[in-house]
Amino acid sequence: MKLNGITDVFFDLDHTLWDFDKNSALTFEKIFKTHNIEVDIIGFLKIYEPINLRYWKLYRDDQIDKDSLRYRRLKDSFEAMDAAITDDLIYKLADDYVLSLSTFNFLFDGTLELLDYLKPNYRLHIITNGFQESQHKKLEQSKILDYFHTVTNSELAGVKKPNPIIFDYALNMATTKKAKSIMIGDNMEADILGALSYGIDAICFNYHGVKIEDNIKQVTSLIDLKSYL
Repeated sequence: MKLNGITDVFFDLDHTLWDFDKNSALTFEKIFKTHNIEVDIIGFLKIYEPINLRYWKLYRDDQIDKDSLRYRRLKDSFEAMDAAITDDLIYKLADDYVLSLSTFNFLFDGTLELLDYLKPNYRLHIITNGFQESQHKKLEQSKILDYFHTVTNSELAGVKKPNPIIFDYALNMATTKKAKSIMIGDNMEADILGALSYGIDAICFNYHGVKIEDNIKQVTSLIDLKSYL
């Protein structure tokens, strides 16, 4: 069902347009090879990914800072694997990971087709909890930066999704109104419930196939957003 009156479409970046899991896996392969760390990458990622999500939730909730997030997610993962990695090396890996992550820029299938489809009729924007320096590089290196009128990150806004202040910041930057806006993202708490609580419509990019409430708009592929916009 087409949505009427929408002029501004706000996207999350990681896990929504930018294929974070794929790019992250390639980054770990690269930095582990550089530092001669011999661990099973598949086994590592299986342990790391839920740990990373847990620490990102703590970061969203302001229970840890950025440096703690970067260090603890690696420390806990290596400990879970009984891998003897020194703290000095973990700090080096944490830095190298952030620096190298934007050198891999796989997008989800349909991203460019969708953005080309939307751009003539909508103003497009980004709202991300990711770090300012890395998110700009991701947009630039994946060649999608020019699609977006504004890019709001949590470091600029001073708070993280789902805090309503970041949505308010983004809409003010975009000079638009709630009734004319919609948020698209993968994270139910940060993107969808955050937007709905703030008062703008939302569509969940449910590529992970989790069970969500029937009253929440959702798509399982980006191209399916054409049925709404």
